[in-house]
Amino acid sequence: MRLIFMGTPDFAVPALIALADAGHDIAAVYTRAAKPAGRGMALQPTPVERQARLLGVPVLTPATLKNAEAEAAFRAHKADTAVVVAYGLLLPKPILDTPRLGCFNVHASLLPRWRGAAPINRAVMEGDAESGVTIMKMDVGLDTGPMAMAERVSIGADMTAGDLHDALARLGANLMASVLAAAERGSLTLKPQPAEGVTYAEKISKNETRIDWARPGKEVHNHIRGLSPFPGAWFEIDGARIKALRSTKGEGKGKPGTALDDGLTIACGDGAVRLVQVQAAGRKPMSADEFLRGTPVKTGTHLA
Repeated sequence: MRLIFMGTPDFAVPALIALADAGHDIAAVYTRAAKPAGRGMALQPTPVERQARLLGVPVLTPATLKNAEAEAAFRAHKADTAVVVAYGLLLPKPILDTPRLGCFNVHASLLPRWRGAAPINRAVMEGDAESGVTIMKMDVGLDTGPMAMAERVSIGADMTAGDLHDALARLGANLMASVLAAAERGSLTLKPQPAEGVTYAEKISKNETRIDWARPGKEVHNHIRGLSPFPGAWFEIDGARIKALRSTKGEGKGKPGTALDDGLTIACGDGAVRLVQVQAAGRKPMSADEFLRGTPVKTGTHLA
């Protein structure tokens, strides 16, 4: 089919590759505009733009889709459908209604659970045992459209949001290819989302990233892995901020925030966690052993 692809971050790249590999005619790729980054503040194209350039597909970076010019440009592609994966701009109704088959979205949760901006982080932070990908036909609501296909994946006890992100990106790419194949055959069926079980995955805010050691160990562990690798849950040692990127269940009990051994097992409000991977400011992620060789944390040390 002739399609438009709309996406921005790394999560969307596998889907773009899968659709190109499936032989679809990708008329254009829509993504967010390049932004200055790095020491020289040079403009950095999005991961999707970089991949689109490698594929030789035209790239568009409109600031909005809510005007007549944007609508006319979108119509000019004469696409059968549009595939949307973490694009970052709202699609108004005239855009949604333009493609012959409508617009299909890869959403990184089992809808209607975790509609919204941060479904991967919220699933892990909440301690969900499973997540998945839902392909839905988009409407004007917030992730409310009818579902085409969904597939589940287990969330391991120590799995981070980054681990889940990578698994769902691959799963979503394959599932979207299956959805388009069914649409091309005329065999695709849609069903409305259940009215029960709706939750919303609010965007992660900076004021919820600091670790609260007074919470139960299980919640602290979920908080750490749910914010890893970005934005990262953090704590302080002697005023220095440290990100906790990976953890596991620890043994022992004590005053919350106290090191229970010399290996970064930290007491929580109930139980403990053992930090497995951390990152000091301006440094690369490192294992707990590597970190402790440069910054010993002895039994009884208090982490703020």
